[in-house]
Amino acid sequence: MFKTRCWIAFGLLSAFAVSASAQSFRVQCPQSTITHPVAANNNSEPPYSASRYTGLSTSYTVNATGPVGGAIKCQQISGGDGYASMGDGTQTYMFSFGPLSGLADIANGRPGTEFPSIFNAVYPGATPLAPGDPATTGLGSFTYNGAVGLANDVAYTFTIYDISEVNSASGLCAPGLGTCRTVTVVLNTASPFKVGDSIVIGQGNGTDLNGYAGGPFTVSAASAVNTFFPAANAFQFRRRHGGALLAEVTESPDGTASSPPGLDGHVDPRPIMDVGVMNGNIPAPLFAIDEDDEFFLTLTNVGMIMRPDLFEQHTVHFHGYPNASSFYDGVPDASVAINIGGSFTYYYLAPDAGTYFWHCHITPPEHLQMGMVGQLYVRPRQNRVVAGNNLYASLTAQQRDLRTACNSADILCSNPLPKGGSTTTGATRAATGSYAYNDGDGSTYYDVDYPIQLHGFDPNFHFVGMTFNPEGFADMKDKYFMINGRSYPDTVTTGPLQTQSADGVSHISQPLPAIIHIVPGQRALLRISDLNVSEYHTLASLGIPMLVVGYNAKLLRDQAGNNLFYQTNSITLGGGESLDVILDTCLARSIAADPSSPCTTKMAAGTYYLYTPNLDHLSNDAENFGGMMTEVQVN
Repeated sequence: MFKTRCWIAFGLLSAFAVSASAQSFRVQCPQSTITHPVAANNNSEPPYSASRYTGLSTSYTVNATGPVGGAIKCQQISGGDGYASMGDGTQTYMFSFGPLSGLADIANGRPGTEFPSIFNAVYPGATPLAPGDPATTGLGSFTYNGAVGLANDVAYTFTIYDISEVNSASGLCAPGLGTCRTVTVVLNTASPFKVGDSIVIGQGNGTDLNGYAGGPFTVSAASAVNTFFPAANAFQFRRRHGGALLAEVTESPDGTASSPPGLDGHVDPRPIMDVGVMNGNIPAPLFAIDEDDEFFLTLTNVGMIMRPDLFEQHTVHFHGYPNASSFYDGVPDASVAINIGGSFTYYYLAPDAGTYFWHCHITPPEHLQMGMVGQLYVRPRQNRVVAGNNLYASLTAQQRDLRTACNSADILCSNPLPKGGSTTTGATRAATGSYAYNDGDGSTYYDVDYPIQLHGFDPNFHFVGMTFNPEGFADMKDKYFMINGRSYPDTVTTGPLQTQSADGVSHISQPLPAIIHIVPGQRALLRISDLNVSEYHTLASLGIPMLVVGYNAKLLRDQAGNNLFYQTNSITLGGGESLDVILDTCLARSIAADPSSPCTTKMAAGTYYLYTPNLDHLSNDAENFGGMMTEVQVN
């Protein structure tokens, strides 16, 4: 049956050589998981059609072939230090988080949370990433949103002792190969390759071994009998019989069998340190995920270059977030803390929609005061309902999902069905716009949304923290008050704010704009969170009433289905609280009960203000303009 046989001996060389040395920085962003098994489906948000669960609330059945909602999202951040500039020009030292993925999106004021296809992309630039990027390169030409430092890794590179070839029976050939040969590769050590693995036959200098170009090849057998070593040392693959590949293979003392370059979380520490050091943001990088998403968040601790005496650990704690596992909760007593030079990937299954915030949980009064706070929000499934479908019916279907089923007798129920049922609630998914919650009646519809993060700090505490002196926790008193890390007049500046740090390089320190733009007739959702550790904050809106629809990531609705929304011209928040507020610039709509219907009477265009009536919070460490004030531009 076999017509030819040739042997190629390579001589007994070293047992094996592994190409990548050990290192502690890693990232993790799988293309697929058990919950989201089909990689091709995980790079976009699928429409929401039905629950994967059927049956009564007391007896659920999983439909294994049913729809899988959501996707996979990934993000990488650094824990370290940096500088920010206040509205009066003062530079302030911070302990802070910075972006190590989604750099372009974050610099442009968007969340840095990316699909795997974007995150798992090696930096394509001809020159390496530089300290301060994207400020160094310039936003006009910088578009990279992958993970900084991500590099192809050759998982295994082994020295070949012998290769033999025999012609294969036609039934053994893979489709498309036609006549083929079975190649047996014998290594000097146990083979790590499994059936289905891709391998490259090459030389130690990285070029293809003579006669084995055209790889990678797919392993067809993980163990093969041979005359030299145990079967465990050998594997087989098949290749096409014919053409140039039949040329006699010459001996080589450098023959190797390798996994082809691939992404498995391996990173190059150099660009991570170049970009991550002194690159802190205030507020911390923005996260945004959708219900049913699986979120992989990697924290890399790059150290505090201005405080080399400190060996500060960092964690990520999602405040008020219903995390099922304490291991990923970020409270070091019950989970883990990340040392300098290390990385850790947190895992989250996106819970109920709403506005949350996150922070470091290592000595929180210090690290939060120094700036290690940020916002995240979860978008509802209702956004993914197909346009024209009934919202009440869609919310009813969600009650069959084990994770989000809502018993009206449960005071923790996050999404009670609206009162009146389908007979009185005929709202359908609008062709445009989004919803703050799974409301079932379209009442939380909005056209644009803005994260509004309230924060303040004591400059003396920050100065002492930079100069190796004991910090006065008991005397802490905020003197700068900020919206999205900016004090007025910087709050009305468009584009990211940059600060030259101690490394002599400009870094994008405050990327999140605080100015609000609304087209007349539209509704804007303000996702407001208070990230302060020592003060209450009040915001007032004159001329555009605030409609409060959510509190602490919970729709304002009672268990009977009555909306408890209320209109006001000011809201007050304590540290750790959030509100979802809608500004409506339409005075009358064609259908009064449907906020997505056409606006018939629009509010006058102009500049309105969002500011704090607490006069001592309208300052930049002085009795003058500044502090917590920004513009709402209706135009």
